[in-house]
Amino acid sequence: MTRLTSVARGLITAAAALLAATASTATAQADAEPKAPKDFVALRSVNPTILQEMRYSTPHNFVGERVDGYVQPVCVLTRPAARALHKAQRKLLRQGYTLKVYDCYRPQRAVDHFVRWAKDLDDQAMKGEFYPNVDKTRLFSDGYIAEKSGHSRGSTVDLTLVRLPAKPTRPYHPGEPLVPCFAPQDERFPDNSVDMGTGFDCFDTLSHTLDPRIQGDRRANRLLLKSTLEDVGFVNLPEEWWHYTYKPEPYPDTYFDFPVSRTSLTSHH
Repeated sequence: MTRLTSVARGLITAAAALLAATASTATAQADAEPKAPKDFVALRSVNPTILQEMRYSTPHNFVGERVDGYVQPVCVLTRPAARALHKAQRKLLRQGYTLKVYDCYRPQRAVDHFVRWAKDLDDQAMKGEFYPNVDKTRLFSDGYIAEKSGHSRGSTVDLTLVRLPAKPTRPYHPGEPLVPCFAPQDERFPDNSVDMGTGFDCFDTLSHTLDPRIQGDRRANRLLLKSTLEDVGFVNLPEEWWHYTYKPEPYPDTYFDFPVSRTSLTSHH
């Protein structure tokens, strides 16, 4: 019995040491992750009223799973970009709207994940919603996927408008039937955004901000977002109604790779 007890004690001690070593390794890996420069901030610390629906930290995106590098569903931006959004939000609130962000800073590892996904022609799981009319072999040549993204420089944001009071949105359930992102709004996946003519990340020419087929209220909604953001220093990417970059960018040539999480930030104000 004594020998068995000592053997058991030895096994327990070894297991405890292994657990401690594993925890220590995990902590060391977290500590080893790159940090954001001090002028990157959480958008919520600058303006807590802007809604956040961080799509790449969920499976509801064109990849169909949480994207590499999105540890927490937080919007991280350079301070000048966050302050400009704060100014835009103040104007919009007076008009009965709020901004909602879908993506902000995007680490390079997330862009690499997009590239790997785009090259895997067998993975067509989310085609029915996000690129119904685009052959996956054309995602690079048509400009929908690239090996570098302005988002990784920290001053680019994907966003929309929501009419107040904002309605809640239900979560996406992987495997549910998909509806094309350019279908009528009441048929698409429910989003509390105003009708912009397509959903976010719709790989289609209908997503071009000034596409002439988008008229009436849908065009007016795009133009309200565009004029409001341009007034505070943002520039729209003409191919995507949701995509804006603050100018001048503090880091015009730097593509960062720190994870999207609060712990990446050296400043929280």
